[in-house]
Amino acid sequence: MDITEAKTNHKKIATYLSIFPGAGQFYNRQFIKGSVFLFLTIIFMSAFWDIIDIGLWGIVTLGEIPMEDHSIFLLVQGIIALLVIAIGITIYVINLVDAYRNGKRRDLGFEKNSIRQQYQNLIDTGFPYLMLSPGFFLLIFVVIFPILFVILLSFTNYSISNSPPAKLVDWVGFDNYIDIFKMDTWRHTFFNVFKWTIIWTFAATTLQIAVGIFLAVLVNQKELKFKKMIRTIFILPWAVPAFVSILVFAGMFNNTFGTINNDILAFLGIGPISWMTDPFWTKFALIMIQSWLGFPFIFVMVTGVLQSIPNELYEAAQVDGASMWQKFKNITFPIVMYATAPIMITQYTFNFNNFNVIFLFNGGDPAVVGQNGAGATDILISWIYKLTLEVGQYGKAAAITMMLSLVVITVAIWQFRRTKSFQEEDMM
Repeated sequence: MDITEAKTNHKKIATYLSIFPGAGQFYNRQFIKGSVFLFLTIIFMSAFWDIIDIGLWGIVTLGEIPMEDHSIFLLVQGIIALLVIAIGITIYVINLVDAYRNGKRRDLGFEKNSIRQQYQNLIDTGFPYLMLSPGFFLLIFVVIFPILFVILLSFTNYSISNSPPAKLVDWVGFDNYIDIFKMDTWRHTFFNVFKWTIIWTFAATTLQIAVGIFLAVLVNQKELKFKKMIRTIFILPWAVPAFVSILVFAGMFNNTFGTINNDILAFLGIGPISWMTDPFWTKFALIMIQSWLGFPFIFVMVTGVLQSIPNELYEAAQVDGASMWQKFKNITFPIVMYATAPIMITQYTFNFNNFNVIFLFNGGDPAVVGQNGAGATDILISWIYKLTLEVGQYGKAAAITMMLSLVVITVAIWQFRRTKSFQEEDMM
C-alpha cells in the first residue's frame, strides 16, 4: 500500500460526507461539481416532491373515494413517481461514487483535476453517455413505463364491472394468475389457446423458413437461367403490404364467394371446403397464408448468404464425390444457419405474437362454445386483445400478457445463447 494512502483516508470521509449530495465534492475541493450536485438535489426535491408524495399514496391505495379518485390514473401517477425516484437514486449513487473515486485519488497522492481537465474528461469519457441520455429517458417512458403498467395491472381486479371512477380498483395479489389455472373456464381456454399458439408458431414459421431456403438454393443453381426475373417474382409477395394480402386471402377463402371454392376446387372436381367455419381448415389456411407472407424475407436473406459462400468448398466436395444432398447438408445448410440463426429465431418469436394475420383473416373465429372470449384460431395475443376490448377483463389480460412475455423472452434468450453465431469460437 502507498505510504500516502496509509496516512490518509479521504475516500471514506468524502463518501460519508456525500450522504448529503455535494458535500463530498466540496471536501475534495471540487466546488463547481459539488455545487452542481447540490443544485440538482434542491431542484429535484422541490420539483418532484408532490409527484412522489401523491404517486406513492396512489399506488399503495389506488384511491379511497369512488367518483373522486380514479384508480388507473393513480396507478399511472404511482409508476411515474417510482421512475422519478429511480432517476433520483441514480443521480445520488453517481454523487457517492464520484466522491469516493476522487477521495481515493487524493489518498494515492494525485492532484485534483482542474476545471479544464474535468471538462476534457467529460468530453472524452462522458460524451457518449450525454448523447445517449435523451434516448435513454425516452426509453424509460416509452418502453419501461408500459411494461411496469402491465405488470402492476395484472395484480389488480380491474375489469369492466368495476371500472373507475364509478368504482375503485383493488390490489388482488396473484389472484388473476391463480384463476387462469384454477378456474375451469379460464384453464380450459388458456391451455387450448396456448396449444394452438405453439402449433401455429412452429408450423407456420418452420414452413416459411423451409420454403424460403429451398427456393433460394434452387434459384442459386448455376444451370438455372433467368435468375433475376425468377428472384423478382419470388420477392413480389413481400412488396405487397401484408394488410392488403391478408384481406385478399380472406376474400379468396370465403365459403360462399371465394375463388378457392368456386374456381380452383371446382376445377379440380373437389367439393367446397368450410374455410371460415371449420376450425381445422381455418388453421390450415392461416398456416399457408403466413408461409406465403413470410417466405420472401427468408428467400432474400438466404440468397445473400449463398452468394457469399466460396465456390472452392463446393469444388472440393465435388472432387471428393459428394452428392448434391451431401453438399447441402455439410456445406450450404450449416453456413446458412450460422449466418442467419438469430434472425430465424426472431421469425418464431414474431409469429408467436403475430396478431395481424389471425385478426384480419377472420378475427380468431370460428367461435367455440365454452371458451372464455377466445375463438378456435385465436392465439394468445389476439385473445388478449379480445379480453381487453371485447370482454373487459383488463386484469386477466395483463396477467396473460406477462406469462406470454415470459415465455417469449425465455425461449428467445435460450435459443440465442445456443446459436453458434453468438459463441466466440470459430465455426470452422
